[in-house]
Amino acid sequence: MASAPPVVLTIAGFDPSSGAGVTADVKTMAAHGCYGVACITALTVQSTAGVRRVEAVRAELVTETLNELASDVEIASVHVGMLGSGKVVRAVAEFFEQRKPPNIVLDPILRSSSGADLIDPAGTRLLAEKLIPLATVVTPNVDEAALLAGIPVGNPEQMRAAARKLHELGAGAVVVTGGHLDKAIDLLSFTTARGVEQELFKSARLRSNSTHGTGCAFATSVACHLALGRGLPEAVLLAKAYVAAAISNAHPLGHGTGPVHHLYRMHQQRRAAGADPAEQVQ
Repeated sequence: MASAPPVVLTIAGFDPSSGAGVTADVKTMAAHGCYGVACITALTVQSTAGVRRVEAVRAELVTETLNELASDVEIASVHVGMLGSGKVVRAVAEFFEQRKPPNIVLDPILRSSSGADLIDPAGTRLLAEKLIPLATVVTPNVDEAALLAGIPVGNPEQMRAAARKLHELGAGAVVVTGGHLDKAIDLLSFTTARGVEQELFKSARLRSNSTHGTGCAFATSVACHLALGRGLPEAVLLAKAYVAAAISNAHPLGHGTGPVHHLYRMHQQRRAAGADPAEQVQ
């Protein structure tokens, strides 16, 4: 009998277009050979054209869902995305404190790329106070890092400074993703017995309109690699490569910013075997 894949839990919102949120996360987990389970924290009305409405799930339902999953399966890693409200942030923090799951990857989603607020002010404050200290690694983009650190973030030195501010908030490790910058630069910052160590990951910037959900895909990929037993620097490097390939292999979809191709590897394998994926549907 084949061994079971590691179980990765995503705690995030629902994106009907499946470019981000729990459905995109589960696709990413499948692409990495992990089994995905999910707790939905918020419903959204959105498409590739942007977010129109957000409605948070009741915190009590989130708590019940998380406890039910934790009592049934062994969770190897957790991805935390959109939380929607301060009450949900508190519920998730209490779950982590009680259950102590390993490998918590916190993607602090505060606003959509179209400018919609995805969490209330109380939620942002509680995320910084309660969740950042519990996370294994926090993965903000430059805009999120600026909001959480309270300083401008637009170049590598400012990324380094913001990461140090997040360490002061209790983060053991931070990845500031720079996909919004002119050059694609990510910063890994982590604490050791010698103090804070930082490493830059550079790559060519991809010009594409299929970039919806890159932050979710990156953070979930990191969670998967940690669940598979890899160290954080390797997980970050592999996740960065995965997102770049998912962008490069994406198909144009919708009238706005299209999604990345989370399952591009499956289609590549089918093509290599001589079958057109489109022909698989009869």
